[in-house]
Amino acid sequence: MRKEMLLVIMCAAMALVSGKAWAEALINGAGATFPYPLYSKWVYEYGKITGAKINYQSIGSGGGIRQIKAKTVDFGASDAPLEFNDLEESGLMQFPAAVGGVVPVVNIKGIGPGELKLTPGVLADIYLGKIEKWDDKAIQALNPGLKLPSDSITVVRRSDGSGTTWIFTNYLSKVSAEWKDKVGFGTAVNWPAGVGGKGNEGVANYVKRIKNTIGYVELVYALQNKLTYTSLQNKEKNFVQPSKESFIAAASGADWKGTPGFSVVLTDQPGKDSWPMAGATFILVHKNPQNCGNARAVLEFFDWAYQNGAEMATALDYVPIPKNVYSIVEDTWASQIACGGEQVWKK
Repeated sequence: MRKEMLLVIMCAAMALVSGKAWAEALINGAGATFPYPLYSKWVYEYGKITGAKINYQSIGSGGGIRQIKAKTVDFGASDAPLEFNDLEESGLMQFPAAVGGVVPVVNIKGIGPGELKLTPGVLADIYLGKIEKWDDKAIQALNPGLKLPSDSITVVRRSDGSGTTWIFTNYLSKVSAEWKDKVGFGTAVNWPAGVGGKGNEGVANYVKRIKNTIGYVELVYALQNKLTYTSLQNKEKNFVQPSKESFIAAASGADWKGTPGFSVVLTDQPGKDSWPMAGATFILVHKNPQNCGNARAVLEFFDWAYQNGAEMATALDYVPIPKNVYSIVEDTWASQIACGGEQVWKK
């Protein structure tokens, strides 16, 4: 009896030590600046509830992809979905965490949010360096009621590898044959014009400080920095403004289940209310991770975020991933992620 009691006490002590070690384990992630406000909120709230310690570095999608491939972080984050072959070669799987939108932002005296209208062609020509002044006839024709200055346009773009840039340039490649031929799309491109800012934060700061600028950022950065976003003509020729509703409209027809690697692209989607530069932001994890405990902890965090983080996402003007989609994602975790021969995710 005494031996049995001692065994029970020893097991309880081991459980306490294990639990403490689990709570004190540091989970590291890095990548996209696009979802950083949302991930910061999720990490803070999850930490309060569980004691989990998660460190997310907002270094840009390119950096996040490099770090997860190098196995220096437990998860990477990218707004540029990796193609299925790249995922397979790297031993990775990706899954969507939320949907947001990239928006053009300007700093023009007397112009308020949503007042300036741009078409896809005009936006492309500004970034190609073909339209150089705000009172260019192409811009004036779209905005006859606005007083536009004759000042030169200062174009601001990202200087780092960026999923936000991927979404922006992917869109321009779809709507402008000249952009597609001369520049193309990717997390980094050879820009025809402009000055570079690091991260969504850097672009937002440039536009906020310098008059007569145009840049592109995720909507939450525009709102937090009180920047003037533009209206943009969509595929149905309607001028729409960025909002949760217009992002939902763009994402409504996405085929998550039928797209290998969940590599859904949401730019230039049909629908009268669709925002043209919507995009999902993705998480990247190894299918055969080295640290089994950390791998499980990453999935537990995002499971919690799926189930409990929707209101937080909505409050920050992101679109949460619906249950029917994240159920498919979690089934994929269960079938594809294994550590030491054991299934990592078990519901």
